[in-house]
Amino acid sequence: MTTVTQMKCACEPCLCVVDTSQAIEKEGHYYCSEACANGHPDGAGCGHTGCGCDR
Repeated sequence: MTTVTQMKCACEPCLCVVDTSQAIEKEGHYYCSEACANGHPDGAGCGHTGCGCDR
């Protein structure tokens, strides 16, 4: 059996890959940041270089 330890952030436009042990888990999905987990309420991106997921 293989354990998945990394996966793409659940925020659709986000390009980040997160370690499941460090990700923010919300409703069974894994996110790279609070901004992604909360749906970018203030239009803020995740802050990771090269990623423009601010919607």
